[in-house]
This record gives sequence, C-alpha cells and structure tokens, in this order.
Amino acid sequence: MLGAPTTAALQPFVELFWARAAQPALAGARERVLPSGRLHLALRLDGAGLRLYADAHDADGRQIANAVVAGVRTRPYFKDAGESSRSVGAVLRPGAARALFGCSAAVLVDHHVALSEFWGDEADLLLQRLAQAADTARQIELLQAVLLHRLQPVRTVPPPIADALAAVTADSDIAALVRACGCSHKHFVTLFRDAVGLPPKRYARVLRLQRALQSQPDCGWSERALAAGYSDQAHLQREFRALTGLTPQTWRRAQTGSTHHLPEPAPAPVNFVQDRPASRG
Repeated sequence: MLGAPTTAALQPFVELFWARAAQPALAGARERVLPSGRLHLALRLDGAGLRLYADAHDADGRQIANAVVAGVRTRPYFKDAGESSRSVGAVLRPGAARALFGCSAAVLVDHHVALSEFWGDEADLLLQRLAQAADTARQIELLQAVLLHRLQPVRTVPPPIADALAAVTADSDIAALVRACGCSHKHFVTLFRDAVGLPPKRYARVLRLQRALQSQPDCGWSERALAAGYSDQAHLQREFRALTGLTPQTWRRAQTGSTHHLPEPAPAPVNFVQDRPASRG
C-alpha cells in the first residue's frame, strides 16, 4: 500500500491519502474492522463494490457501492475482503464531513454511505478517472485534485473545538474542556459531534482503545491497561469487548500485520434439514 501526505490546502481536513494495488482474490475472505476514531473515504476501482455484513453471523451481507464515505465507528464492522480490487482513499480529520460532503459528521456515525449521495454523478466520473490512472501515485494525485475542487468555503473546526481536540485524551476531564471553551455543555457537545461524529466522552473511549492497540506488543495486558489510561486490566477487557467484540487475547492472536483489520471467519452454513432419528427395533 502506498501512503502519501496531503497538500497544504487539504491538511486541515485530510490526515493522509493511500492507494493499494489489486491483491490476490481470496474467495469468502472477510475482515473485522475496529473503530479508529476517524472518517474514511474509500474507492474500489474494480469489481462489484463494498459488501458489508450486519455482524459476524450474517451470511449474505449487502452491497453498498464502489465509492463510499465511512463514518466514525462506535463498534466494529464486517466487510468482504475476498475480491481482487485496486483501491484508493483518504483518512479524514474532524471537520472534513462538513467541508467535503456538506453534512455533520454525526449523521455518518456507524454508517457507510455511497459517495454519490453527496456528489451525484461526479462520484462515478471520479471512479472512471481513477480506474484509468497509470499507477497508485497518479491515483492519489487525482483524488487530491478532486477533493480540492470539492472543498467547500466553510470554516475549519471552530476554535473552541479545535482546542478541545488538541487537548482531549483518554483520561480527559470533559467538564474542564467545556469550561476552557467558554460555552455551555450542550453547545460544546453539539459542536464537537458536528466535527468529530461522536460526543466527547465516547470519542475519548475510542482514543483510549487506540492507545491500547498501539502499545508495545511485548507488553503484558496489565501494563497496556495502565499505559492506555484504564484503571486496571479488567477495565481494559470490558472496554475492549464493548468496542471491538473481542477479548484482548483473541485480538492479539488474530493479528496478521494490522491492528485494525482482522481476518474474520465466514459463518458456518445453517442446515435446516434435520436428520430423521433412526427407528428402534
């Protein structure tokens, strides 16, 4: 995968761009994707588009689109990972939903929305241009140009919220952040959710999970818990399961190089025909 920094004009809204060449097809492969605290823009340049599953037991799933905007997550999501497809996208910062798609980040939480819902036919034209690009570097260049064109003349994140985002950590005193911003608690939360998607306390929980996921791999779970801001290992385990659906030990065993994208087994087929019991005598 190729990662690239963003141009200066987009830096307030885009954390990084990425592009990936087609991978070998793996029929039936799935991924569990863990919350990251960020919005994402992703475009698949080949195939039928993104297929999502309601949960780990969903056998069929539903097709979304080739170009999607993914909101901030409060829980994992499950996607098809078996199709061979080139893809390109961007990791977005707080405020990007309003600047690039004209909506609050709060309406995208735990949802994937087709890019055409915001950009209309321009989403399909972008897919066509990206598919014709010579290489991943050119794909990123094209995507940056389109985002610059689509960038709406709105303010970046309001200064009180920008200050709070710079200060918020897993163990932040939210009341203290509100007081520092000089506005009411209700207004602060409204502004925060519009920019980030999540209310401050929920966002802080995701940040704390990120710290746990990114801890040194050779650390024990007690050390990880304290370093990430949990009160103890039991607290880490409860929050880990609530936000990822996994125990920390299961997550560690499932890793194949990515902390957030984990291979997920497909559900076993359900046999609705029960065997007739053998007759006696």
